[in-house]
Amino acid sequence: MKKSISLILAALSIASLFFVSGCADPDESTIPWSRPKDWEGGVPGMGTS
Repeated sequence: MKKSISLILAALSIASLFFVSGCADPDESTIPWSRPKDWEGGVPGMGTS
């Protein structure tokens, strides 16, 4: 009984490592998050002059 519980816990921990690790897309890391776009940050209806 103890062996089956420890085997199940080991399998669950290995499976959780696969879910947590994920994959990183190299194109996503080049997005300039710190620079706002032209349409961001203005007052609605006032225009950009």
